[in-house]
Amino acid sequence: MPAFPHSTSSTAIVVAVPPALSLPVIEAEFPRRLHPYWPRLQEKTRSWLLEKRLMPADKVEEHADGLCYTDLMAGYYIGAPDEVLQAIADYSAWFFVWDDRHDRDIVHRRPVAWQRLRFRLHEALDSPRDHLHHPDPLVAGFADSMVRLYSFLGKKWNARFARHFHAVIEAYDREFRNRTSGIVPTVEAYLELRRLTFAHWIWTDLLEPSAQTELPDAVRKHPGYRRAALLSQEFAAWYNDLCSLPKEIAGDEVHNLGISLIHHEGLTLEEAVKEVRRRVEECISDFLVAEKEALCFADSLADDTVRGRELSAAMKAIVANMRNWFSTVYWFHHESGRYMVDSWDDRSTPPYVNNEAAGEK
Repeated sequence: MPAFPHSTSSTAIVVAVPPALSLPVIEAEFPRRLHPYWPRLQEKTRSWLLEKRLMPADKVEEHADGLCYTDLMAGYYIGAPDEVLQAIADYSAWFFVWDDRHDRDIVHRRPVAWQRLRFRLHEALDSPRDHLHHPDPLVAGFADSMVRLYSFLGKKWNARFARHFHAVIEAYDREFRNRTSGIVPTVEAYLELRRLTFAHWIWTDLLEPSAQTELPDAVRKHPGYRRAALLSQEFAAWYNDLCSLPKEIAGDEVHNLGISLIHHEGLTLEEAVKEVRRRVEECISDFLVAEKEALCFADSLADDTVRGRELSAAMKAIVANMRNWFSTVYWFHHESGRYMVDSWDDRSTPPYVNNEAAGEK
């Protein structure tokens, strides 16, 4: 099938999914959708990366489009106003660059640089306007993203988002310590930490400005909603682990569900791949059940009030986007240059990263 039916390219690209990573149920039952703003989104995020100096100009030119960061977001937050999707896409691109800096700080043993960045991000999260002109582009770019994301909904949503992202920063610090110490977390410890390093609740929070509605706690904490949200994110995290395993073994990683299974459960590599795949497939089937429960709950919200009807419509849009996460994540992993390890000159060093000692200056 075409990798991107809506691509701006005149040539349809057919992506060959390796059998070990192929999920026929996704290809058959989770149709791929794309926000109509995507071509402009791609162009503007590329410009934003340059403007904020988050990637060197040559790497933006050579790699930005092929990394497909905007494709991922444009396939998820369907229905979002253009300015909301643009802010999310820029933030997502920043997140990937941050993840790469974190990885390089680990690889090059730069604990001082990492701790400095960690504390600056905590500060920028709480007072982004004070950090818009910070000399570290990663801090300034993050502050720019936060000012924009905080402008869409109310103070309560902003405080929740900040609380969730403070936890993500601390999870990245735990991963830093694990990796520099060679500690492979147990399966249960890894799964708990992965929900934070993958930022499960951040991407879920962003479904609300996309639907232009801040959900009340009673809706967000409903079991059907929570379970559907969690399963969509678990699928993404574990499928990412499945696809990233060669890259992370090459890079002496310790944070991957497959690696934890090998190290602590005594599985062979082949057995670990099968077990991660089993969990991924279970996420899909469990989501289909949770999705029905969440949609039934959405129907029940549509009472005789305007507010009830608005909440019902917003929740249905959000649950539909949870479903979109499955297909957009799936195809992202087979189209993005981020996972094409076999094409890299050095399997442990991604060609799109700045491998210099950024952050030590």
